Amino acid sequence: MTAPGDAGAEAFASVLAAAQAGAGWACTRLWNSHAPAVSAFLAARGSREPDDLTSEVFLVVFDRLGDFRGDAAAFRSFVFSIAYRRLVDELRVRGRRGESVELIAEEDPRRASSAEEDALERLANERTVALLRSLPPDQRDVMVLRVVADLTVEQVAVVLGKREGAVKALQRRALVQLRKKISDPRTPAGPADDSGE
Repeated sequence: MTAPGDAGAEAFASVLAAAQAGAGWACTRLWNSHAPAVSAFLAARGSREPDDLTSEVFLVVFDRLGDFRGDAAAFRSFVFSIAYRRLVDELRVRGRRGESVELIAEEDPRRASSAEEDALERLANERTVALLRSLPPDQRDVMVLRVVADLTVEQVAVVLGKREGAVKALQRRALVQLRKKISDPRTPAGPADDSGE
């Protein structure tokens, strides 16, 4: 009898083999199972166009698929390693060019908002993003990869090129800071000092 974990491993192996052989359905299945988490990670980490960047990530993933060897967990690390590198590239390019923001009428600060819009802006989702942005960059990367991307400590270490102990320490420090901010609602969740770890 096949154990449930073995069945999942076999299913992933067959999808991967089909994708490596060029089967469109298998590539679609890999995209569907990983792209939402990649897009969420990129958005949480500040990508201006997370969906476009996710597409770029998967172009690289599919281009390198023939060289990939490993199980489902290794594939997830492989995907997020590429996503992290593409994000770093985007942030670096933006840093060199400076920020330019397209004017969107709905986001114009001179526009009067309704009470409903004001209430929606205060949802927990915004608070979560603000809390994550208040962390130093290294801690933020670890927390977003652990929580949004659902990677293990070992996988985060691979993606960020750090030792597992360093990832655990960054996660511990981030959790301490987040607990302090959550327990004191008066504490603003503003941008952190980017001098970081």
